[in-house]
Amino acid sequence: MNEKILAKVKELKEKSKKRNFSQTFDLIVSLKEFDIKKPENKFTEDVILPHGRGKDASVTIFSDSIKDPEIKIYTNEMIQSLAKNKRAAKHLVRQTDFFLAETKLMPLVGKVLGAFVGPKGKMPKLITGDVKNLVKNYKKSVRIKVKDAPVIQCLAGKEDMKDEQIVENVEAILKFLETRLPKGKNNIGKIELKLTMGNPTKLEV
Repeated sequence: MNEKILAKVKELKEKSKKRNFSQTFDLIVSLKEFDIKKPENKFTEDVILPHGRGKDASVTIFSDSIKDPEIKIYTNEMIQSLAKNKRAAKHLVRQTDFFLAETKLMPLVGKVLGAFVGPKGKMPKLITGDVKNLVKNYKKSVRIKVKDAPVIQCLAGKEDMKDEQIVENVEAILKFLETRLPKGKNNIGKIELKLTMGNPTKLEV
């Protein structure tokens, strides 16, 4: 475990004023030697955090065949009803972190919700493998996007998580970036960590 990151996590917690909610730890990575104009350099990827987000992500499934009371499911009929209620459609997109869909429902989802999920980078992923396991993993995931600026910002956990869990989440995100960026570690510039209501602090890794 990186002791320098651990020290910064402890420092951020100690300096933070007590709030009536658990603040989020945000990781900010500035990219270097990175051409944002190249289409191949833009990406949206989902990364499973080893210790989760502190609060489960919201996952919605579009399916006519899956029946599970523990999973939020929208059927063909329910999706069609959203076409007549734009407010409800926008609310669903706003309240959901990750969408999963059966192949046969993808055209309908695209037609009804495409204008809302597209700009937010929330296009549904196809359901593959065991659904329960898939949902479980997505609840622990964060979305990492490189779109208009050479900067990545994503949550790394919550203030009420153990310090070591935050550190291991941060390390998992950085390890992913090293494998995903064209020049790996050489594309990673300044790395900062902050709490929701606090100022960023620079990390040495």
